[in-house]
Amino acid sequence: MNRRSVIALLLAGFAALAYAPQASSEDGWVTLFDGKSLDNFNKIGDANWRVEDGALVADKGNGFLVSKNSYGDFQIRAEFWVEPDSNSGIYIRCTDPDKVTAENCYEVNIWDMRPDPSYGTGAIVNVAKVNPMPKAGGKWNVYEITVNGPSFTVVLNGQKTVDGANDAKLANGRIALQHGPGNKDDKGVANDKGVVKFRKVEVRPL
Repeated sequence: MNRRSVIALLLAGFAALAYAPQASSEDGWVTLFDGKSLDNFNKIGDANWRVEDGALVADKGNGFLVSKNSYGDFQIRAEFWVEPDSNSGIYIRCTDPDKVTAENCYEVNIWDMRPDPSYGTGAIVNVAKVNPMPKAGGKWNVYEITVNGPSFTVVLNGQKTVDGANDAKLANGRIALQHGPGNKDDKGVANDKGVVKFRKVEVRPL
């Protein structure tokens, strides 16, 4: 094989890697967001997602970043920052990549001011309540979520908020990061301007 052919093969390999989730330094972990690009996600909705200072940021609108790959049994680690009134969440096993809801996904919530706090930050909406609800606003946090068959475990900043909850409705699907509308004002208009940031997102298939 001549030198030109070798160079062509190397360039083709690098091009392929540029569009695939990157393996991290730890065995089995794959980086979905590396602080640089949205390559591993598709946008749906009108949230104004962008990359700023090594973080995914949105501060207006209602929408999601949806992973291009699907996952069944896996662990996910994500670092995030929200304002106290921000409405966000990590949706998992989403069956429709074009329409993300709490019915066709499991929503691990990030919403300190949710009107019903039992399904607020640290809970899985309509699956596993949290009491007392931990607060995530105004600081960097780490979510560690494990889904294995029908079993779910959620750890927020080292505190287990969901332990072995079971639900077999959804077995496989996409991961989605949310910027959503927050609490309504006295005129019934929902606030859609809370800041949401994700700094690091990694997944490890089980």
